Amino acid sequence: MKALKLLNLLLVSSSLLANENNTSLDTYLSDLKQKQFEYDYEKNDQESSKLRDTWIAPIQLNYSYSKSNPNVVEQTNQSATIKMNQPIFQSGGIYYGIRYANAMRLYNDYTIDVAKRKMIKDTISILMQLKKSDFQEQRQVLQIKNADINLEQRREEYLSGRLDSGFLDDAIIQRNVVKQALFDIQNAKETLVTQFQVLSDLDYKKASIPHLELIKEDEFLKNNIVIKQTQSQIEKDRYYKNVTIAKYLPKVNFTAGYTWQKSEGQQFFIAGVLRDSSREINYYDYGVSASMPLDINMFNDIESIKLDYLKSQVIQEDKKRELTNLFEQVLHNIDNLDKKVSLSKENIDLYGKLLEDTQALYEAGYKTEYDVENLQNSLEIQKIDAKIYEIDKQLELLTLYEMYVNNGE
Repeated sequence: MKALKLLNLLLVSSSLLANENNTSLDTYLSDLKQKQFEYDYEKNDQESSKLRDTWIAPIQLNYSYSKSNPNVVEQTNQSATIKMNQPIFQSGGIYYGIRYANAMRLYNDYTIDVAKRKMIKDTISILMQLKKSDFQEQRQVLQIKNADINLEQRREEYLSGRLDSGFLDDAIIQRNVVKQALFDIQNAKETLVTQFQVLSDLDYKKASIPHLELIKEDEFLKNNIVIKQTQSQIEKDRYYKNVTIAKYLPKVNFTAGYTWQKSEGQQFFIAGVLRDSSREINYYDYGVSASMPLDINMFNDIESIKLDYLKSQVIQEDKKRELTNLFEQVLHNIDNLDKKVSLSKENIDLYGKLLEDTQALYEAGYKTEYDVENLQNSLEIQKIDAKIYEIDKQLELLTLYEMYVNNGE
């Protein structure tokens, strides 16, 4: 029976998205928070591009100038060189290095996405809790009114001798309890307001909460940002494994260079005659070099990276199971909340009928104004309870939204 209810819930549901009247949920974040994430994405692009091009060796430029006077004439020496040592073959290391850099870019983008989604979820969750606090505050005020009515009735009964002081004392204690509960609700609400102002530029009193709906389980897993992140981690670790293996295989470098040297004032004696040996020369060189490291730790290094790759696959399967259980738990929680909503609606009908009858008895002189007011407050409390449960359902769905992406969002 429970499975049938959940199936019906899924069939009625469409997508876990804000309704058409809501703008992008990113707007719930403050401009400063959004700017930080923009910089994170931009930095990741730069770091990934740098990693992708690490196989391109830098060209070394050198210049030196010196002056000395060991003899009467001052001597100067100048030298300039341009050197290049560029890898042209690394047994697949260049190809896999580029693929690894691209995979790393994607993985880091998803990591930023996950962090951003969590912050959006936290912001909307706080906003929903604030709306819920408003209802709880209204509900508590009604309970205080009922406690005041109960206290007044007990006081009148006590003064007329129909009730002992113990019942009056209980009524006073109950009134204090519900008032203190109101103070706690208001204090907790102020804390939520502070937290919301840290994350958002919106005025919580004017901001509306998005309406989220449920999706099917396969859609939730297929478009899950956490699953996409673990998949990108598998790709990243796979390419890094290949990069590590290539590190211990033969590689070939192309080398080239150009040298210019000039000396002035160089003098020495030949057969008693002082001669000047100042000169200027330039030349180039080029060639290839091959190398292959023999490292005692090679097999351990490669095996360690392979284990990381295998572990990332296990992590993905474990994460799928975790998210499947989360989805089922959310369904269970929503089912329980639906039962509470139904119970509140039953109570609304019950209190509505009692209020009708009591109003008629009051007009006939058989009931007091206290009885009418007490039932009216109880009826309003049940209506507020139904609204609170609806917000609780939205909070449950928000747990899924945090990880759900739609059309690449």
